[in-house]
Amino acid sequence: MAISLEWYRVFYQIARQGSVSRAAEALFITQSAVSQCLRLLEQELGVVLFVRTPRGMRLTPEGEELYRFVARGVESIAQGEKHLRQVRGLESGSIRIGASDMTLEFFLLEHLETFHRRYPGVRISVTNVSTPETLRLLHDGAIDFGAVSSPVDGQAGLVVRSVSEIQDVFVAGARFDELRGRTLSPLQLAGLPIVCLEQNTSTRRYIDAFLSEHGVRLQPEFELATSPLIAQFAARGMGVGSLVHNFALPFLRDGRLFELTLSPSPPPRNICLVYDGRLPLSTAASRLLEQML
Repeated sequence: MAISLEWYRVFYQIARQGSVSRAAEALFITQSAVSQCLRLLEQELGVVLFVRTPRGMRLTPEGEELYRFVARGVESIAQGEKHLRQVRGLESGSIRIGASDMTLEFFLLEHLETFHRRYPGVRISVTNVSTPETLRLLHDGAIDFGAVSSPVDGQAGLVVRSVSEIQDVFVAGARFDELRGRTLSPLQLAGLPIVCLEQNTSTRRYIDAFLSEHGVRLQPEFELATSPLIAQFAARGMGVGSLVHNFALPFLRDGRLFELTLSPSPPPRNICLVYDGRLPLSTAASRLLEQML
């Protein structure tokens, strides 16, 4: 006969409570059921585990040896069950997210703030990388989901949910004031000194693809790692900046930059949430996604 885990639970409670009756109360079963489980366990192990005394049940030397191991196991299971209840109730748990500068600043951050206020016990780890790198981390199972900008390269099982629209623009400072109010073609734009992101970003790939559709190959003056730097370079007259409108907005409002008119202009694209639909998400990650969608 295989030994049941329940027998060990009974053994543990008898040892802790010191009597069959109190063990039965702790386990919410009858005294006869407790006695039967103990009898079966002793038969299966071939040893006597308890002796009856006027004060109750006392462990034999063999019972004490067994209890040292059983106690660790039963208490570990109890801790595991407690932890799962906390995770389900979002009292604890963890979420791993990948996000670019843009998606973090202009979409994800406000949602993380709200979620953290509601569920302060949930640990949140954000890896701040480009969209292509976020997708790689997702593929490798290093994050639960990502906040990325389109276009998104398809992967097996990848679920892509659009959550916000973004617009790519070209901006310039006072050095290029003669371009204010003019409508430029992609070919005319390509003749200007362009400041843009590095090639390993979705924004750069999108702009390269857009210009390529119109027969233009971008040869930038400066390639930078972050969009805020592009706005700074453009404001200092070091070139025409290519970036998402959100990053340029403070500079446009105070007049340090103006937006160039391009015809045709790059179509709008999206901030997207991506996750592997083949894998189950944790309770915490699922709740955060529900909040954002």
